[in-house]
Amino acid sequence: MEANAAVLYEPGTPLRFEPVTVLPPGRGEVQIRMYAAGVCHSDLHVMKGDQPMKMPIILGHEGSGVVEAVGDGVTSVEEGDHVIPIWRMSCGTCEYCLGGRPALCDVGTALRFTGRMPDGKTRFQTAGGAEILHYAGVSTFSELSTMPEGAVVKIPKDFPLEFAALIGCGVITGFGAVFNAGDVTAGDTVAVFGCGGIGLNIVQSARLAGAVRIIAVDTVPKKLDYAKQFGATDVINASEVNPVEAIHELTGNLGVDFAFEAIGLPEPIEQAYDATRKGGTCVVVGISPPAARAKINVNALVYAEKTLKGSIYGSTRPRIDLLRLIELHRAGRLMLDELLTRTYPLSAINDAYADLENGEVARSLVMCQG
Repeated sequence: MEANAAVLYEPGTPLRFEPVTVLPPGRGEVQIRMYAAGVCHSDLHVMKGDQPMKMPIILGHEGSGVVEAVGDGVTSVEEGDHVIPIWRMSCGTCEYCLGGRPALCDVGTALRFTGRMPDGKTRFQTAGGAEILHYAGVSTFSELSTMPEGAVVKIPKDFPLEFAALIGCGVITGFGAVFNAGDVTAGDTVAVFGCGGIGLNIVQSARLAGAVRIIAVDTVPKKLDYAKQFGATDVINASEVNPVEAIHELTGNLGVDFAFEAIGLPEPIEQAYDATRKGGTCVVVGISPPAARAKINVNALVYAEKTLKGSIYGSTRPRIDLLRLIELHRAGRLMLDELLTRTYPLSAINDAYADLENGEVARSLVMCQG
């Protein structure tokens, strides 16, 4: 079938909105008519060349849609079901999956870095018949996308698809960083470095966990304003003051129980670690360029018994946690309406990314239909 998609041919160049051929689902695969896709920094890293990927490629890893067709052997979904793509597909049988850590599954890792389906082939072609690679196994920047059955989660049909698109990456990553990787509890103090889509969801998840003080750190005033809306008790503009010193002043020179880094650069990682108190935990969520290295005070790691850890996809179990997030929103506890700042047609995706880089949105979506 033919569909419009945003294709990246070279790093540092705009995405091309053009017709592509989408092959039908094979055995164990599904074809999704995408409704909306999230505009996320992870795709921007590839667009700018910070995360090397083979090209041409259709990006997009956050979204929602409706099952258009299913291949042989598919049992978990059927035509017409509403779904959220999982950008870290898991096999369900390896030691990581069975141990409750599906984001570490090697199957999902292979899909991300090869750009191909498990059989080694792609399901996208240019108008001239050349292959186009997949991104994270789901490629949501296309009106139609074929992906493995294991890369989709069925959701209730009465849940708005635009909100479903939001929770598939940014919300679940922030939520999981707080409740899984960090294990924040009532009365804790928290600092969040970076108040983009993921950082804001760390802020609001810390609020849900009962953190008594939530300190948001960024260099963009508008993002700090968003952070207040989502539950930050204090904000620090890191372009005006030293954020580590400011955090220590706010906490009686102790530091915070939990510091989260949601940018992916060495300096804020170092700052988040230095802002963590004795016995505290620093969680790195941001995706860094492959060669990035952070300098850590190892003596503080030992003598202060700090914990430094990473978290991919919020260390979540998407098939369970996505449905929990839906229920949290229905209960009025998870802010999604306020998170969605702006929508764009898929054809205007380059404008959407320009606005993201300028810090104009909390979270935005490209609408793949209409």
